[in-house]
Amino acid sequence: MPWTQASPAPVVLVSGPEELLAERAAERIVARVRETDPDVEVVRVDAAQYAAGELAVLTSPSLFADGKVVLVEGVERSGDALLVDAEAYVARPMTDVVVVLRHAGGMRGKRLLDAARAAGVPTVACESVKSDADKASFVQDELARAGRRADARGVRALVDAVGSDLRELAAACAQLVADTTGLIGEEAVQRYHGGRVEATGFQVADAAVAGEAGRAVALLRHAMATGLDPVPIVAALAVRLRTLAKVGAVRGRGAAAARELGMAPWQVDRAAADLRRWTPEGLATAISAVAQADAEVKGEGRDPRFAVERAVLRVAAAVDR
Repeated sequence: MPWTQASPAPVVLVSGPEELLAERAAERIVARVRETDPDVEVVRVDAAQYAAGELAVLTSPSLFADGKVVLVEGVERSGDALLVDAEAYVARPMTDVVVVLRHAGGMRGKRLLDAARAAGVPTVACESVKSDADKASFVQDELARAGRRADARGVRALVDAVGSDLRELAAACAQLVADTTGLIGEEAVQRYHGGRVEATGFQVADAAVAGEAGRAVALLRHAMATGLDPVPIVAALAVRLRTLAKVGAVRGRGAAAARELGMAPWQVDRAAADLRRWTPEGLATAISAVAQADAEVKGEGRDPRFAVERAVLRVAAAVDR
């Protein structure tokens, strides 16, 4: 289940590497418990520091029948003592205590996870949000929970500006909700996050793919002057060109074929619009230039900054005018 559906239970498994979603799941569970028991005690346990028998002590009945939520954090870092105790507890949990097991991923503790799932323990999935489509969905959900909406261009601009980190993306959504009114568009995002947008590799890539060589180089130099490494800039160029190639391969086969790419509709529409300025030969030339730059910025060249600037110019020059 998603974190928005996390609810109290004798044992709840919060599984996955995305820390923000895991924190929200735990906070929601505690809040739901406090709705009926405002004085509930919340105990946090670091799995790496766990001592044998500690779980039994923490979950034992209280003399005053006080409620308790036990948050066991970092199960993937735990020793054998916790895994043994937790597996036994999952089989026979206390009904008046809520135990939340937080596992960020990896093979450590897999047997406990399997036992929890076999016992029907509710699981909150906190998978990494990596693709632009998933980040766009996250933005839309964040705004919807606050009673707000953004248009497609506004969502895209926000993801391009601060989409590398989910926590920062959530904070950006909160700022826009607090400081704007009505439908959130690209102009509002640029007003509050324009400086960050200009410092991202994706803005450089967008300008290059549009054939705007002067603007692309200006953005590139600004980005590197503010500390952005050449490697992610080349990666952004590669992502944009791969998107063009993928959409170009299914163009003319209908919306169903585009959906197979796993992209958000606005990404497909944007790529289709960009492709009007590209020929297959130009796209091949640009991809080759970026591949060369990728090798050079990762050690095969002497000057990574020169390599990425040359790639930007070659990509812009490959656009069919």
